[in-house]
Amino acid sequence: MSLAVTLRDALERGHARTPELLAGDAVETSEGTPAAVLVPIVERPEPTVILTLRPETLRKHAGQISFPGGRIEPEDGGPVAAALREAEEEIGLPPYEVNVVGIADRYVTITGFEVTPVVGVLPPDLPLAAHPGEVAAMFEAPLHYLLDPKRQQIRTAMFRGRERTYYEIDWEGQRIWGATAAMIVNLSRRLVFA
Repeated sequence: MSLAVTLRDALERGHARTPELLAGDAVETSEGTPAAVLVPIVERPEPTVILTLRPETLRKHAGQISFPGGRIEPEDGGPVAAALREAEEEIGLPPYEVNVVGIADRYVTITGFEVTPVVGVLPPDLPLAAHPGEVAAMFEAPLHYLLDPKRQQIRTAMFRGRERTYYEIDWEGQRIWGATAAMIVNLSRRLVFA
């Protein structure tokens, strides 16, 4: 069975509906500014996920690791189009190269965005290039590593006068945390590979 079919089947089984199955602030109802990210899975013998590092100069999410994505604009027509548009703008990923396999559980960030993760499979070794105004660097991390519950650490920190818990995944010196890590955790609870 192909990677795309395996992922599509797992996502079509339905979204997690109970709090114990959702990491962080994942939701079913609209509570924030609509946004979308692309979870770009590269079809390699060992599948990988493309992640980006935000420049330190950005006003929001500076220096954080994230999926390509952003706010859903009215002209996008929905989260899939927005995620594909943002991935093209941020890392030069042509939309026609992405096999969109499904939508993962929405996630509301503490900064007020309701993020829809769009899962897509793409061929390896595309000539991608980070847009310097939006992406400082990009890298690939193994899908199995990211989905491994043993790699998903729970941390706590004070934010706006309140203790918050969040997930963190360390991969080769890269600190993947917050909303991006929570979306990965939610995917790991849905995507089970042999």
